[in-house]
Amino acid sequence: MNDKMLIEAACEAQSNAYAPYSDFKVGAALWGDDGQIYTGVNVENCSHGLTVCAERSTVSNAVSHGCKSFKKLVIYSSCSPPATPCGACRQVLFEFTPDLEILCVNNSDETNHYTLSQLLPDAFRSNRH
Repeated sequence: MNDKMLIEAACEAQSNAYAPYSDFKVGAALWGDDGQIYTGVNVENCSHGLTVCAERSTVSNAVSHGCKSFKKLVIYSSCSPPATPCGACRQVLFEFTPDLEILCVNNSDETNHYTLSQLLPDAFRSNRH
């Protein structure tokens, strides 16, 4: 799986984002250990606390298809610098793949590479990790 395929999937997903309140549309594509690409988008709600980020939407999509371990995540947004996952998304991603590779990309082809442990160095850990 190459980065270009993941970036294209995240970009395509972004067009389906539901962001009538912020107009901040985000698409995400997750490469599962099963070799599949899972996508998701942010879904806003007028009760802002009920908004779901693209990253968590993507994780839910993967898990609902039986995939619970991931190789790489691409987050696609229009802002500069490219958006990184919020704290809640970082913790949710850590639950499944603490060493996940993350690419944050925008529509100007700016790309930032991170590992999840860089973005969340002191994650809450259960006995599972």
